[in-house]
Amino acid sequence: MFDANRDLRLRNAPGNLYSKVQKLRIDPAENRTVGLELTEQIPAEKLPKETDFVKYIRFESGLLSKFYRRPIFLRAGIVLPRDYAKETMRHYPLWVRIGGLNTRYTAVSSMLDTPSRFREAWLADETPRFILVHLDGAGPFGDPYYVNSENNGPFGDALTQELIPHIEERFRGMSPGKRVLSGTSTGGWVSLALQIFYPDYFAGAWSSCPDPVDFRALELINLYEDDNAFADPKGKERPSERDPQGNVTLTVRQEIRSENVVGRNNCYTTSGEQWGEWTTSFSPRGRDGLTAPLWDPNTGKIDRQIANYWKRYDLRLYLEQHWSDLAPKLRGKLHIASGEADQFYLNNAVHLLDRWLAEQTPSIEAKIVFGPGKSHGWFDLSQLEMLKEMETAVRRQ
Repeated sequence: MFDANRDLRLRNAPGNLYSKVQKLRIDPAENRTVGLELTEQIPAEKLPKETDFVKYIRFESGLLSKFYRRPIFLRAGIVLPRDYAKETMRHYPLWVRIGGLNTRYTAVSSMLDTPSRFREAWLADETPRFILVHLDGAGPFGDPYYVNSENNGPFGDALTQELIPHIEERFRGMSPGKRVLSGTSTGGWVSLALQIFYPDYFAGAWSSCPDPVDFRALELINLYEDDNAFADPKGKERPSERDPQGNVTLTVRQEIRSENVVGRNNCYTTSGEQWGEWTTSFSPRGRDGLTAPLWDPNTGKIDRQIANYWKRYDLRLYLEQHWSDLAPKLRGKLHIASGEADQFYLNNAVHLLDRWLAEQTPSIEAKIVFGPGKSHGWFDLSQLEMLKEMETAVRRQ
């Protein structure tokens, strides 16, 4: 595979070149050159076929195009409510949904095709009516996390100032403030970040197993005290993933090594995978024009200056620094669910946030729920229950 697409960091991005499969026998005793001919090319982008309920947006962002100095497009999948075509004068609130890491906007294509809990809830008589907007988890460096970033550019502003207003105008959305958020994993963090960074713009966020919301628990790394990401203070390898029984299945060192392989210059920052995308979203730009690594890609030694830069994306710390302004705007708007057996130890950071919020006055009445024995992806509400809470939140705005 030759990664030729500058705008989408995906293996199957339009325009990428690749070779046909070859079966080879490599003998180390032979001085042989293996030729890999890039004879195939992934076709140009084409939006999926639309239906009565499912639509797609490909929208050129002026803010991102200015940042990159070339046309950059935002994409979204749209699921319309039941009776949308009949109720031609009705306007609807927006439910902005963000999937897990690198989840594409095309995920909406199968939501109503086959019998499912989503389809059953979405078409039920008692279900509150929303326009669902599923954001795209792809950008020039991978998942953009929809925050303003020195490397990714102004994705947060492009979403709130350009894409959402465009969707509301085209599909009869309500505004201002009649918007809610939800997400899982990466989407769990993004939904909280958008609610916190744009507190008046959204009416509430429902977050499942969010990525680290407190960087004192960046998985098992305390970003502000630890010296090394790969090993703990006693020199033991630091886990990054476990199974539901608690057995370690991956270490940070192993994960970074795999990302180094697919990143430029043998560095994880441009891998388009988890640590690379966190670092691209939260780090400054380095002298070489690429993302400055949070730690040495080979030794794991943490760069203290870069770690300090990350503080602006530490959601718990951001709340602390802006509490007097944010508290009245966020009252009743945060709903977080986290399994206690989270695969990536994400529950640790949620506990830190929960304890901190419990000590603050005035209380913002955040709802934080933990599921004993539950793993990554668990949420405490059904689809219908969540939509009813969202409807109540929108009415309060």
